[in-house]
Amino acid sequence: MSVVLRNAQRAVPVRRVPLRRAVCALRAALGAARFDVGLVCAGNGLMQRLNSVYRQRPEPTDVLSFPFHRLVAGELPRPRCRDDYNLGDIFLGVEYIHQQCCDTGEDFDSVLAVTAAHGLCHLLGYQHTTKPEWQQMYEKETEILEELNRLTGASLRPLTAGLF
Repeated sequence: MSVVLRNAQRAVPVRRVPLRRAVCALRAALGAARFDVGLVCAGNGLMQRLNSVYRQRPEPTDVLSFPFHRLVAGELPRPRCRDDYNLGDIFLGVEYIHQQCCDTGEDFDSVLAVTAAHGLCHLLGYQHTTKPEWQQMYEKETEILEELNRLTGASLRPLTAGLF
């Protein structure tokens, strides 16, 4: 199935091909290669509006995920028709992420891939509200990033490394 990538901002150049490849590899590592995913690269304005409406936090953020299915962490959807082969949409706050990378010296493309992995996990029902949920999500992120590292030679680590 497909990864539909849309760049809805102009503040930060985004290398679409490596990002799409990373998301396809991550989706396959999750066992969800047959499902569509929407990926939107957004600026601070859009991320702030979405974060305010959906999470009641009126500030930009790095990632927001909007799952198509309600899932228990780790389960895959059970499609009944063609339209059900959809995991949902991930909004990457590329302007926010870019600023963080400038502040920390981290590689922007690498952080985009890690953030997309985090968003994909959210689409599959993983959360990090409690310590047990965080542990489960952290382990899944580590697993799929290790697969991406194996394929690319990178050394990516989960976003939620120091959350609890």
